[in-house]
Amino acid sequence: MVHERSAFRLRRITVPPGSAVPSRKAGSRRAQVTEVLKTGVEEEFFLVDPRTGETVPYVERVMAVVRSRELVQREFASCQIETSSTPHTDMDALLREVTGLRAELAAAARGAGCELVASGCAPLENSASGAPLTLGPRYRRMAGAFGAVARGEKCCGCHVHVEVPDREEAVQVCNHLRPWLPVLHALAANSPFTGGADSGHASWRAIAFGRWPSFGIPPYFESAADYEATVGVLLRSGVILDRGMLYWLIRPSDHVPTVEIRVGDVCATAEETVLYVALVRALVATALRDIRAGVSAPRVPDEVLRAAFWRAAHDGLEGHGLEPVSGTLMPAWRLVDEMVDHVRGALSAAGDLERVTAGLARLRRVGSGAARQREAYAGRGSIHDVVTALARQTAPDLAAAVP
Repeated sequence: MVHERSAFRLRRITVPPGSAVPSRKAGSRRAQVTEVLKTGVEEEFFLVDPRTGETVPYVERVMAVVRSRELVQREFASCQIETSSTPHTDMDALLREVTGLRAELAAAARGAGCELVASGCAPLENSASGAPLTLGPRYRRMAGAFGAVARGEKCCGCHVHVEVPDREEAVQVCNHLRPWLPVLHALAANSPFTGGADSGHASWRAIAFGRWPSFGIPPYFESAADYEATVGVLLRSGVILDRGMLYWLIRPSDHVPTVEIRVGDVCATAEETVLYVALVRALVATALRDIRAGVSAPRVPDEVLRAAFWRAAHDGLEGHGLEPVSGTLMPAWRLVDEMVDHVRGALSAAGDLERVTAGLARLRRVGSGAARQREAYAGRGSIHDVVTALARQTAPDLAAAVP
């Protein structure tokens, strides 16, 4: 979740149900996007027992000692915790902040008797205590309304906010990014294990979180008014209790002037997070360029996108993906290459091309987050080895990185 004190400060947007934010006049739009967009990231983590590898409900212990309280929040379950970066235009600065926040949180977790782990699902949930919900009226209301869905497996994601102040443009950016969401998901897949066993998917989080009725790739919206009308129906139906429960994989933010991309598992390392953020920002910048040039987003059928998203969750980077516009099955890395070609101009303009090229080359060499989890398990067939490897990747330079 985004908190105003730690997020974009251009201006606050408050959108009541059934209303839309007016767009700028068409004549004010430029044909080319030259600005470097402000970008921030939210990362969710698990707290685990270093001896057993199981999740532990220690969030209050960690919150009691963490220093950057304005950038750290409780999450849905008491075995989870979340960080929210400040907005950045420079990816080096974002990397320093993400690395520092992970290190500070990992140190606080160790002081509280647990480890901080970046994984889309917990490889091993606590069989005795499960995952008690964080205290709070909103979460209690959600638990009461959704029953076993709310009590089920907990998930940790990586949410990227990219500055798009114009509401109409924000909705159109979502339309333009819909076909790229499966590729982004494959890139960030980092949750192959659940209940101590391999799920058979590179991202089990995508499957587990799919129990929520508002989860998934959103439909194509004609306008901000069309978007608001759909949200109104979801609220009246009870599918969502409030606008924060819009679990679409991309959405215009209601609280800050951004588009929020929520498709990825939390990345294993800070460097992979920033690589992912740079690609997301480039996709948004490219979409804005196309929107202002009058280029329409492809209207890919919902079922095709659902199939492409499932394939990405199943195979990750190490298998195949579905190119949703053509319906062609191809190696996942080929789809990544096509995405980089699509956003190359935006990456160059932001100074991110070298970072992204090097980061993707490293992923090809060492494997995705999901592949590395499986590699850790293959040694002794121990899920504890997976948790240990994840903790080391989450904050590898703990002493040096603490601010």
